[in-house]
Amino acid sequence: MFMEEDFKIISENINKCIINNVLSDKGLLKNKSNNKHVDILSNNKNSKKINTNPKVESKRSINESECITTINYELYNEMKKDIKYYKSILDVVNKVLYTINECIVVVNENGIIMLMSDCYKKLINCKNPEGKYVGDVIKDTMLHRVLKTGNMEIGEIQKINDKQVITMRIPIKKEGKIIGAIGKIMFKDINDFYFLSRKLDRLKQTDKFYVNKSEKNRKAKYCFKDIVGDSYENKKSKSLAKRSANANSNVLIVGESGTGKELYAHSIHNASNRKFGPFIKINCGAIPAELLESELFGYEDGAFTGAKKGGKKGKFELANGGTIFLDEIGDMPMSMQVKLLRVIQEREVEKIGGNILKKIDVRIIAATNKNLEELVGKNKFRRDLYYRLNVIKINVPPLRERKEDVLLISEFLMKKVSRRLSIGIKGISKEAKECLCNYSWPGNVRELENVIERSAILLDEDCIIRTKHLPKEILKSPIVKVSVEQSKYLKDIISEVEKEVICNCLQENKGNKNKTSKILGISRANLYKKISEYNIV
Repeated sequence: MFMEEDFKIISENINKCIINNVLSDKGLLKNKSNNKHVDILSNNKNSKKINTNPKVESKRSINESECITTINYELYNEMKKDIKYYKSILDVVNKVLYTINECIVVVNENGIIMLMSDCYKKLINCKNPEGKYVGDVIKDTMLHRVLKTGNMEIGEIQKINDKQVITMRIPIKKEGKIIGAIGKIMFKDINDFYFLSRKLDRLKQTDKFYVNKSEKNRKAKYCFKDIVGDSYENKKSKSLAKRSANANSNVLIVGESGTGKELYAHSIHNASNRKFGPFIKINCGAIPAELLESELFGYEDGAFTGAKKGGKKGKFELANGGTIFLDEIGDMPMSMQVKLLRVIQEREVEKIGGNILKKIDVRIIAATNKNLEELVGKNKFRRDLYYRLNVIKINVPPLRERKEDVLLISEFLMKKVSRRLSIGIKGISKEAKECLCNYSWPGNVRELENVIERSAILLDEDCIIRTKHLPKEILKSPIVKVSVEQSKYLKDIISEVEKEVICNCLQENKGNKNKTSKILGISRANLYKKISEYNIV
């Protein structure tokens, strides 16, 4: 590259001079080739041919205009532009180095400091280090070693001003040859490095925790032993669920809120040949309609505004080889029902924004607290989807229809709550048991668990659940006096209580069975069954 000063020739000094005498030290040589002149303008090792054919002889005296024409203005201007460009880059580099709060030093191949940031100068208390050997300015530096080996060094400990710092040293190479090196202090205090290292370890542990938690969430937690109850209705539903476990057919679980539909879904998966596969659950009623499709089927990168970079797998893809539990299926929008039906029929999914169909092997267990047959009749649920899901239908009975299970479930829940709250519940008083058995439990098992937990928190020193620990709505239930001297089994007591409650309610409603069934919270068919069972006239 030619420097601008190479062409600083004063006009009066060259006027009427011999061109060889004027430009000999600038490297302007003349060669004759095919009787043509080829001027070579050179500077050190760089040279460039000037395609000129001057009309002057080498010994002829030339004036100013002829000399400038020979040098060629176009080449001169081109070189000036290059010099200006590289000078502007150098200015920017200098400004960056002297502005940033980083300790950076640049040396040439001989270890001479070319540049040093102000931050570094302040650290070593040196105002003008440029032009000096780096080893004389920065004690204990190893930049000279990098110049010899050409190997990058990162995370090296160096001592500056009696303080240990963490540095990095990078060789600068051009065409395989080392022409310099850059040194940078990564941490001005080694304690900062140790602090960051510990923080990274904690982040790794946190990340590992959430990964493990995510994997645990993809597994079923409950088994059939967690479904407690000796009532006929409970045994019937449990038996059907067990028989359906090893089939790959879709299952529809129907029951009121809080009856334990999810328990059945978990138990079916854990008893099936898919138990080692994933168990993915999604609440179709808890997710906004516009987000449900992306949750179920996933999306590609850039599929919509706010989409996660790299895309996302849907629940069906995550459940591949296992089971997907679609809770509250009755709340799924009609537009999504069409897409779900297609997935069930074709056994393949397509991400939003994608065009590739992926085969899946997923068993579907759906649950609802709504009457899907009624929704089909009202055109609020697709008939074809209902038939696809309703291959095996399991009805989970409400707690009021299996009163004999109330105390068994209460004992099971007492142990569960005791473990969770670290409270030793010793039992339930006789009066409290009567209240629990007489209550209709509109919230079913979920409500019963909440009552047990509330009572456990309010326990006295004897750790016995008493009526004073129960909510007011449970205490309002009519308590029927029963003679237990002649009763041998607890279920006989419960049956007698249930019979008296039904009789009292029928009398109050003047035998109106429709009104009685509504007050008791049971179906008319179940009321007729109870009347026949207890021979109520």
